[in-house]
Amino acid sequence: MARILLLHSMYGLRPAVHQAADRLRAAGHTVHVPDLYDGRVVDTPEEGIAIKDEIGRDELLKRAVAAAAPLSADGLVYAGFSLGAAIAQNLALGDEQSRGLLLMHGTSDMAEGVSADDLPVQLHVADPDTYEPVDWLNAWYLRMRQARADVEVFRYPGAGHLFTDPDLPDHDPEAAERAWAIALDFLADL
Repeated sequence: MARILLLHSMYGLRPAVHQAADRLRAAGHTVHVPDLYDGRVVDTPEEGIAIKDEIGRDELLKRAVAAAAPLSADGLVYAGFSLGAAIAQNLALGDEQSRGLLLMHGTSDMAEGVSADDLPVQLHVADPDTYEPVDWLNAWYLRMRQARADVEVFRYPGAGHLFTDPDLPDHDPEAAERAWAIALDFLADL
């Protein structure tokens, strides 16, 4: 089974992240869930963006690298929700030992010349998603394929951005269960 580093969204380390980690553990995976916000949890996107901006992208990435470093020697699967997915993508693409990348609700830009030789990547995203517009996702997919990643994208029509979080208005129980079933199959094959 996989060793997974699971990164939270811009809302912070909410109960839904712990529930997701428990779901993954119940499937036999080892899951590490760092707190990149030092205990702060928010209820609105605006508050989440404010904390993200206050801490800064570079510091968030530094905190995530520090959390991954002692775990990555044996190969990690990087996973995350929204902002956490973007950070997970950066970590996975920078880690030659990475075993996979599970993106829930988010992606990140990629530098030119990045190589992801046969890295298994799975993205679950709302359709449409205000944070992940179709044009962005199409360009992201092409960049990932050019980097030679093995990419699968699953879109969920009518779902809200963070549709797997049962405590948010975006929650879509049917889409969430479908996404988790597909994600668990993906992880079982790594």
